[in-house]
Amino acid sequence: MAWATPSVAQQPAGGDSSQWKQLTIQELLEMDVTTAARRADPIRNAAAPIQVLTPDDLHRAGVRYLAEAFRLADGLYVGRFDGRTWIVNRPGLAINGANKMQVMIDGRSIYSPLFSGIFWDAQDVLIDDIDRIEIIRGPGASLWGANSVHGIINVITRRGADTQGTLVTVGSGNEERAITDVRYGGRISEKAAFRAYAKYG
Repeated sequence: MAWATPSVAQQPAGGDSSQWKQLTIQELLEMDVTTAARRADPIRNAAAPIQVLTPDDLHRAGVRYLAEAFRLADGLYVGRFDGRTWIVNRPGLAINGANKMQVMIDGRSIYSPLFSGIFWDAQDVLIDDIDRIEIIRGPGASLWGANSVHGIINVITRRGADTQGTLVTVGSGNEERAITDVRYGGRISEKAAFRAYAKYG
Protein backbone atom coordinates (compact mmCIF):
# COMPACT_ATOMS: atom_id res chain seq x y z
CA MET A 1 0.00 0.00 0.00
CA ALA A 2 1.32 3.48 -0.85
CA TRP A 3 0.17 7.03 -0.25
CA ALA A 4 0.99 10.09 -2.33
CA THR A 5 0.53 13.49 -0.72
CA PRO A 6 1.32 16.46 -2.96
CA SER A 7 1.57 19.72 -1.03
CA VAL A 8 0.81 21.80 -4.14
CA ALA A 9 -2.02 21.03 -6.55
CA GLN A 10 -0.60 19.57 -9.76
CA GLN A 11 -2.06 19.16 -13.23
CA PRO A 12 0.29 16.63 -14.84
CA ALA A 13 0.43 16.49 -18.62
CA GLY A 14 0.41 12.71 -18.85
CA GLY A 15 -0.09 11.54 -15.29
CA ASP A 16 -3.84 12.04 -14.97
CA SER A 17 -5.28 8.58 -15.52
CA SER A 18 -8.83 9.90 -16.09
CA GLN A 19 -7.83 11.55 -19.39
CA TRP A 20 -7.06 8.15 -20.98
CA LYS A 21 -10.38 6.66 -19.85
CA GLN A 22 -12.36 9.46 -21.46
CA LEU A 23 -10.83 9.05 -24.92
CA THR A 24 -12.57 7.13 -27.70
CA ILE A 25 -10.80 4.50 -29.81
CA GLN A 26 -10.45 7.02 -32.62
CA GLU A 27 -8.87 9.57 -30.28
CA LEU A 28 -6.45 6.97 -28.94
CA LEU A 29 -5.37 6.16 -32.50
CA GLU A 30 -4.61 9.85 -33.01
CA MET A 31 -2.29 9.95 -29.99
CA ASP A 32 1.20 11.04 -31.06
CA VAL A 33 4.22 8.78 -30.61
CA THR A 34 7.74 9.98 -31.29
CA THR A 35 9.89 6.86 -31.36
CA ALA A 36 8.76 5.02 -34.50
CA ALA A 37 9.89 7.59 -37.09
CA ARG A 38 11.92 10.02 -34.93
CA ARG A 39 9.15 12.59 -35.19
CA ALA A 40 5.70 13.04 -33.66
CA ASP A 41 3.15 11.00 -35.63
CA PRO A 42 -0.25 9.52 -34.76
CA ILE A 43 0.13 5.97 -33.48
CA ARG A 44 -2.13 4.68 -36.29
CA ASN A 45 0.52 5.78 -38.82
CA ALA A 46 3.39 3.97 -37.11
CA ALA A 47 5.19 1.66 -39.55
CA ALA A 48 6.19 -0.78 -36.80
CA PRO A 49 4.45 -2.65 -33.98
CA ILE A 50 4.46 -0.12 -31.15
CA GLN A 51 3.06 -0.19 -27.64
CA VAL A 52 2.60 2.77 -25.31
CA LEU A 53 2.57 2.32 -21.52
CA THR A 54 0.78 5.14 -19.71
CA PRO A 55 1.21 6.33 -16.10
CA ASP A 56 -2.10 4.63 -15.31
CA ASP A 57 -0.64 1.27 -16.45
CA LEU A 58 2.41 1.73 -14.22
CA HIS A 59 0.43 2.72 -11.13
CA ARG A 60 -2.12 -0.08 -11.48
CA ALA A 61 0.72 -2.63 -11.66
CA GLY A 62 2.52 -1.15 -8.65
CA VAL A 63 5.75 -0.68 -10.60
CA ARG A 64 8.70 0.42 -8.47
CA TYR A 65 11.71 0.14 -10.81
CA LEU A 66 12.16 1.24 -14.41
CA ALA A 67 13.14 -2.22 -15.71
CA GLU A 68 10.15 -3.70 -13.91
CA ALA A 69 7.84 -1.45 -15.95
CA PHE A 70 8.82 -3.29 -19.14
CA ARG A 71 7.13 -6.46 -17.83
CA LEU A 72 3.85 -4.82 -18.87
CA ALA A 73 4.92 -4.80 -22.53
CA ASP A 74 4.22 -7.53 -25.06
CA GLY A 75 7.17 -9.35 -26.62
CA LEU A 76 9.77 -8.56 -23.94
CA TYR A 77 11.48 -10.79 -21.41
CA VAL A 78 12.25 -9.09 -18.10
CA GLY A 79 13.98 -10.92 -15.28
CA ARG A 80 16.47 -10.45 -12.48
CA PHE A 81 19.97 -11.89 -12.79
CA ASP A 82 20.80 -11.12 -9.14
CA GLY A 83 19.76 -8.66 -6.45
CA ARG A 84 20.63 -5.59 -8.52
CA THR A 85 20.96 -6.70 -12.16
CA TRP A 86 17.97 -6.84 -14.51
CA ILE A 87 17.70 -8.57 -17.87
CA VAL A 88 15.56 -6.87 -20.54
CA ASN A 89 15.55 -8.52 -23.94
CA ARG A 90 13.52 -10.47 -26.48
CA PRO A 91 11.98 -13.73 -25.28
CA GLY A 92 14.50 -16.55 -25.67
CA LEU A 93 17.50 -14.24 -25.21
CA ALA A 94 17.57 -14.09 -21.42
CA ILE A 95 21.26 -13.35 -21.05
CA ASN A 96 22.96 -10.79 -18.88
CA GLY A 97 24.68 -7.99 -20.79
CA ALA A 98 22.45 -8.13 -23.87
CA ASN A 99 23.20 -5.10 -26.04
CA LYS A 100 20.95 -5.37 -29.08
CA MET A 101 17.96 -3.35 -27.81
CA GLN A 102 18.16 0.45 -27.88
CA VAL A 103 16.92 1.93 -24.60
CA MET A 104 16.59 5.69 -24.17
CA ILE A 105 15.34 8.18 -21.63
CA ASP A 106 13.90 11.28 -23.33
CA GLY A 107 15.64 10.29 -26.57
CA ARG A 108 19.08 9.88 -24.99
CA SER A 109 20.69 6.43 -25.02
CA ILE A 110 21.46 5.06 -21.55
CA TYR A 111 23.96 2.43 -22.69
CA SER A 112 27.24 2.26 -20.83
CA PRO A 113 30.31 2.64 -23.09
CA LEU A 114 32.02 -0.06 -21.00
CA PHE A 115 30.13 -2.94 -22.64
CA SER A 116 27.29 -1.39 -24.68
CA GLY A 117 24.86 -2.72 -22.09
CA ILE A 118 22.85 -1.06 -19.35
CA PHE A 119 23.45 -0.85 -15.63
CA TRP A 120 19.76 -1.03 -14.72
CA ASP A 121 20.34 -0.33 -11.04
CA ALA A 122 21.80 3.07 -12.03
CA GLN A 123 18.64 4.05 -13.99
CA ASP A 124 16.62 4.97 -10.94
CA VAL A 125 13.88 7.07 -12.52
CA LEU A 126 11.02 8.17 -10.29
CA ILE A 127 7.96 6.32 -11.65
CA ASP A 128 5.69 9.29 -10.90
CA ASP A 129 7.76 11.40 -13.31
CA ILE A 130 7.21 9.11 -16.33
CA ASP A 131 4.81 10.52 -18.92
CA ARG A 132 4.80 7.42 -21.14
CA ILE A 133 6.98 4.57 -22.36
CA GLU A 134 7.07 3.83 -26.11
CA ILE A 135 8.19 0.33 -27.08
CA ILE A 136 8.85 -0.77 -30.67
CA ARG A 137 9.40 -4.43 -31.49
CA GLY A 138 11.59 -5.35 -34.41
CA PRO A 139 14.73 -3.91 -36.01
CA GLY A 140 15.23 -0.16 -36.18
CA ALA A 141 18.95 0.17 -36.86
CA SER A 142 18.44 2.39 -39.91
CA LEU A 143 16.95 5.11 -37.67
CA TRP A 144 18.32 4.44 -34.20
CA GLY A 145 21.75 2.84 -34.67
CA ALA A 146 23.38 -0.55 -34.33
CA ASN A 147 22.05 -1.32 -30.86
CA SER A 148 18.42 -1.37 -32.03
CA VAL A 149 18.42 -4.81 -33.67
CA HIS A 150 15.70 -6.25 -31.43
CA GLY A 151 13.72 -3.09 -30.75
CA ILE A 152 13.63 0.38 -29.24
CA ILE A 153 12.41 1.55 -25.84
CA ASN A 154 12.00 5.27 -25.18
CA VAL A 155 11.06 6.42 -21.69
CA ILE A 156 9.57 9.91 -21.88
CA THR A 157 9.43 11.87 -18.64
CA ARG A 158 7.17 14.75 -17.72
CA ARG A 159 8.34 18.35 -18.12
CA GLY A 160 9.70 20.12 -15.06
CA ALA A 161 6.89 22.67 -15.36
CA ASP A 162 4.37 19.87 -14.78
CA THR A 163 5.98 18.57 -11.58
CA GLN A 164 5.88 21.63 -9.33
CA GLY A 165 5.63 21.40 -5.56
CA THR A 166 6.38 18.55 -3.19
CA LEU A 167 5.40 14.91 -3.65
CA VAL A 168 5.92 12.29 -0.94
CA THR A 169 5.14 8.61 -1.52
CA VAL A 170 5.38 6.16 1.38
CA GLY A 171 4.72 2.44 1.29
CA SER A 172 5.58 -0.92 2.77
CA GLY A 173 5.50 -4.55 1.69
CA ASN A 174 6.60 -8.05 2.64
CA GLU A 175 9.89 -7.76 0.70
CA GLU A 176 10.64 -4.04 1.06
CA ARG A 177 9.63 -2.98 4.56
CA ALA A 178 10.09 0.75 3.97
CA ILE A 179 9.55 2.53 0.64
CA THR A 180 9.82 6.30 0.39
CA ASP A 181 9.98 8.66 -2.60
CA VAL A 182 10.37 12.43 -2.18
CA ARG A 183 10.31 14.92 -5.04
CA TYR A 184 10.40 18.70 -5.11
CA GLY A 185 9.89 20.86 -8.18
CA GLY A 186 10.22 24.61 -8.60
CA ARG A 187 10.74 27.38 -11.12
CA ILE A 188 13.92 29.26 -11.92
CA SER A 189 12.22 31.66 -14.34
CA GLU A 190 9.17 31.82 -16.59
CA LYS A 191 10.80 29.42 -19.07
CA ALA A 192 12.97 27.30 -16.77
CA ALA A 193 11.91 24.79 -14.13
CA PHE A 194 13.64 22.10 -12.12
CA ARG A 195 12.88 19.04 -10.00
CA ALA A 196 14.94 16.98 -7.59
CA TYR A 197 14.04 13.64 -6.03
CA ALA A 198 15.32 10.98 -3.67
CA LYS A 199 14.29 7.35 -3.22
CA TYR A 200 14.70 4.92 -0.37
CA GLY A 201 13.89 1.23 -0.36
